[in-house]
Amino acid sequence: MLSTEQLKAIRKIQIHTSHLVSDFFAGAYHSVFKGRGMEFAEVRPYVLGDDVRTIDWNVTARTGAPHVKRFVEERELAVILVVDASRSTRFGTVRQLKSELAAELAALLAFAAIRNNDKVGLILFTDQVEHSLGPKKGTRHVLRVIRDVLSFVPRGRGTNLGAAVEHLLHVHKRRAVVFVLSDFLDPHCFAALKLARQRHDVIAIVLDDPRDFELPAVGLLRLVDPETGRTVVADTSHPEVRRTFFERSQAFAEERLRRLHACDIDAVVVRTDQPYVPALVRFFRTREKRR
Repeated sequence: MLSTEQLKAIRKIQIHTSHLVSDFFAGAYHSVFKGRGMEFAEVRPYVLGDDVRTIDWNVTARTGAPHVKRFVEERELAVILVVDASRSTRFGTVRQLKSELAAELAALLAFAAIRNNDKVGLILFTDQVEHSLGPKKGTRHVLRVIRDVLSFVPRGRGTNLGAAVEHLLHVHKRRAVVFVLSDFLDPHCFAALKLARQRHDVIAIVLDDPRDFELPAVGLLRLVDPETGRTVVADTSHPEVRRTFFERSQAFAEERLRRLHACDIDAVVVRTDQPYVPALVRFFRTREKRR
């Protein structure tokens, strides 16, 4: 049973993301994510200039007049949201947790998909696959997706994207658009993503928080790894400690993007302290130009 606060949060996300889809993303989504191919629409009389390769010889022979087959783009897609529910996503120091940002982005992508008559599915994972919903259409289904991402209580603490990809490849045989929402801290995730990319169109939505990169100058600070429970005490009053933390975090972020691109996977970096609309707009524009 959902609490009143959770219901309010779901409703707030629904209103906000529906507005964004209407104003920014519906057309961009349609132009970027094409259907699986072409499907037969009708047979019509041949018109001068038609490609002779489209002539339907059976109808032509039966009617005594040349006819051609007309095809239209098969629009329907399956959009699968693969969402990291590990303990590291239950972190945020500004406006929202990474998990809350993931829920909002999942809602935005899901509403854009059903606006274009596509199906939406969900895989929630930690160090195991925690929850899965098959692809379906409709607002009611999308609201369930939002509810599950926002309120699901996982059993695991760590991250194993490989388990999620194994489940994805087993359940979804046909090509789909797969959005992976995670902070990608799992060092083995890139091999799994490369495997998923062989069958699906995979896009990485990278979740970051400013404290992933910068420590506040507050003296002795106890840092806890939310996935392993490992702790370390850092004296943040020393500029050298803060500088070293920043440089190592930046190097990790750059290596993360490099490895995603090496897997031929587009990456969209979003932060809990910044609006995500500009990053998504840049992603759609880049994709559209590439097409």
